[in-house]
Amino acid sequence: MTSSLEQLKAAGTVTLQVRRSQTKHHPPILYDRLPGVANKTNVSTAIGKYKPQDATTNPSLILAASKKEEYAKLMGVAVEYGKKQDTNADPYEKGTDLDNQVDAALDRLLVEFGKEILSIIPGKVSTEVDARFSFDTNASVEKALHIIDLYKTVGIGKERILIKIASTWEGIKAAHILQSKHGINCNLTLMFSLVQAIAGAEAGAYLISPFVGRIMDWYKAAMKKEFAPHEDPGVKSVQSIFNYYKKYGYKTIVMGASFRNVGEITELAGCDYLTIAPNLLETLYNSTDKVEQKLNAKDAESLDIEKKAYLNDEALFRFDFNEQAMAVEKLREGISKFAADAITLKDILRKKIEKA
Repeated sequence: MTSSLEQLKAAGTVTLQVRRSQTKHHPPILYDRLPGVANKTNVSTAIGKYKPQDATTNPSLILAASKKEEYAKLMGVAVEYGKKQDTNADPYEKGTDLDNQVDAALDRLLVEFGKEILSIIPGKVSTEVDARFSFDTNASVEKALHIIDLYKTVGIGKERILIKIASTWEGIKAAHILQSKHGINCNLTLMFSLVQAIAGAEAGAYLISPFVGRIMDWYKAAMKKEFAPHEDPGVKSVQSIFNYYKKYGYKTIVMGASFRNVGEITELAGCDYLTIAPNLLETLYNSTDKVEQKLNAKDAESLDIEKKAYLNDEALFRFDFNEQAMAVEKLREGISKFAADAITLKDILRKKIEKA
């Protein structure tokens, strides 16, 4: 009998992406075991088993991985690169002080992890712009261009990279510039509302990542209740975004992310992409429960959905977004967490550079 995982893939245009499991009870598949280091066979087996198309990273995942001995080689490359930086070597990193060397090392570390991931998947990898720039359009664009240039130095073209940017007003405008002026594909992350999603589609973002589980977490805490999959607020958020995009013909890919259980995943069968942790993939792989397609682009075309526009109306975007208490809180929380993890990662790199 066909597994639930295969049924999910067959439902519409679903493409599965694998994220590193963050729980100690489930062995990591992709990010904790990369080729060229320990357990390469396990990674190859997992890739063949689950057949993910693409992969995504963020500062928290990179921080967790960087503490593992098997990634010492990648850390070493990044530290060596950072140590060599001076004003003439890298025009983006101004000056020659330790802070700039650390910034350069972090950028190189992100690229080294991306390169390793791309060696075992056929598609794209998302690499995140520093969360410090979430409210600075120009800095986000400059950092994205720098990351693409670094990938180029290791032989990887921009067609295999998604620049991951937080879905603030400034981040969405940065994505618009990168997509329209530089042909660089973007993944708008920390997406918690239809307001952000509409602006992201208008910006021409290649992909958006609405966070199903984090939305549910907020409502669960606020309302003091559990949610069945069909009434899950995170699921409903992705459904509304998917239907809006298909209703009005937007090409931006909707990628549901941050799942807490299999029910959330199967309720979104038919969504463009889903990024799923290894433990949940394993559950789907071993299950033969029926998975029915829940999202359908054709059905969305006949829905009565109001058309809105935000990309050229900052005041309206900010007001409508501000009306979404959950989205405002979760966006702030996500940016702060990613920024804090990036600082911790920089502290690790700083100590290594000082010792080098």
